[in-house]
Amino acid sequence: MAKHSPPIDSPEFAHADEPARSTGKAGSKTRMERMLDVVERVGNKVPHPVVIFVLLIGIVIVLSHVFYMMGSSVTYQAINPDTHEAEEVTASAQSLLTADGIRFMFTEVVQNFMNFNAVGVIIVAMLGVGVAEEAGLIKALIHKLVNVAPRALMTYILVFIGILSSIAADAGYLVLIPLAAAAFLTLGRHPLAGLAASFAGVAAVFSVNILIKPLDGILTGITNDAIHLMNPTASIDLTANFWFSVASVVLLTLVVSFITEKVVEPRLGAYTGEGPPPQRKGAMSPEESRGLKFAGYGLLGALLIFGLLTLPPGAPLRNPETGALIGDSPFMNGLIVFITILFLSAGWMYGAGARTIRSTVDVVSAMEKAVKGLAGLIFLLFVISQFLAFFTYSNMATLAAVNLGDALENAGFGGLTLLLGFIAAILLLDLIMTGSIPKWAIFAPVFVPLLMRLNVEPEVVLAAYRVADSPINAISPLNAYFALIVVFAQKYDPKAGVGTVIALMLPYVLTILVLWTLLFVIWHLLGLPWGF
Repeated sequence: MAKHSPPIDSPEFAHADEPARSTGKAGSKTRMERMLDVVERVGNKVPHPVVIFVLLIGIVIVLSHVFYMMGSSVTYQAINPDTHEAEEVTASAQSLLTADGIRFMFTEVVQNFMNFNAVGVIIVAMLGVGVAEEAGLIKALIHKLVNVAPRALMTYILVFIGILSSIAADAGYLVLIPLAAAAFLTLGRHPLAGLAASFAGVAAVFSVNILIKPLDGILTGITNDAIHLMNPTASIDLTANFWFSVASVVLLTLVVSFITEKVVEPRLGAYTGEGPPPQRKGAMSPEESRGLKFAGYGLLGALLIFGLLTLPPGAPLRNPETGALIGDSPFMNGLIVFITILFLSAGWMYGAGARTIRSTVDVVSAMEKAVKGLAGLIFLLFVISQFLAFFTYSNMATLAAVNLGDALENAGFGGLTLLLGFIAAILLLDLIMTGSIPKWAIFAPVFVPLLMRLNVEPEVVLAAYRVADSPINAISPLNAYFALIVVFAQKYDPKAGVGTVIALMLPYVLTILVLWTLLFVIWHLLGLPWGF
């Protein structure tokens, strides 16, 4: 996990230029492999990520003043997520070089960092995961997985679980991705292939699931508010995209697994780094068996407690006004705490059973070790938080989004062509505006009514947004967890850098974009039901 990785501020992070693999002669490589090698070398020769974001901060400061001097502004209708009302909003470019801008940069540094949710999520999650790993629970689970799961289906299982992990918000990034890398290593496969496969499932397919997740409630709510601008009596349900989502999960599980085994693994070749010898199916040790039994008791106890806090009517972790458990509820809002406690209780009990944890001092030491391993990442996230805060303050992302939306609206395209243009616009914006909710709050009031006038149902527009919103997450350095993935990769290749991860993920992103868009077009042309 991250706590074993080389520090992110090590020289290798900035100057990596050797792939984490051992392949044959250069002449045996395909054109795609040579292209990805170039992407990796170029990407790894860029300055340290901290330096990159400091430079970006400088560019944002300058551009904010340029647009401010030009008097750039836009007026648009947006849905207020709190009141669910459509509001006319005027956004003007704000300069960071005016007196107000300078005061903002000086006084909000600490608050900008505190408002960056990813920092807290990572630290809290690693408290539980760190105990589970230090106790040996993660290793034992991998051993169990090797024994139970057919080897040929391992990739498919890990990718499928990665896609489903969006039900638990960001937990997939923190738990599943390093677990998948370790599982591949245990099987004698390249760990970076496991990392890439699970990262693709977690990030590039984040917007769909076979289960209803918290994001669905928010996106559906914003969509309904946009529908009411045209028809106050119409609305869609949480399951409006269910059938399309299920089909997407099945297709993309197969696609991501295929890319892993036929493109990514052959390019990486045999893993030559350090690691345990490949593990074959076989009986677990008595310590592992006893530890897993104890871990089951710990997990069961934690689930029992949370069952009492969530299942009865009026339970404290339900929404106090609506009584809902899924969607806007204390349980879903604090889901990362639930996951942390599960790992903590299971890990602690595993350690007690396997005798790898003998006192509370060992538990605290495991937590401290986990957090210490995040020091370099936390520093990078501090710089990223300032960049995002300055960029948001300038309103440049909003100006770009509204102008792009207006251009599409005025282009005079037909329904399907406009939907494809809409997908392309979201893909471009994902490079600078990664949040699903802010983009949809801007675009829904424009495109949902517009496409309704062209006889395109609102659920179709929402499905198009799901297709466009996820894939770029896997290659965007503005993804709050992208730096964490680089840290995970450094555990297996100390010279891994930004270019390494981008080169790993490009085949997934490009293939997912093409095939998922094609699925959307076919679904639309055949008139298949999007949900119920």
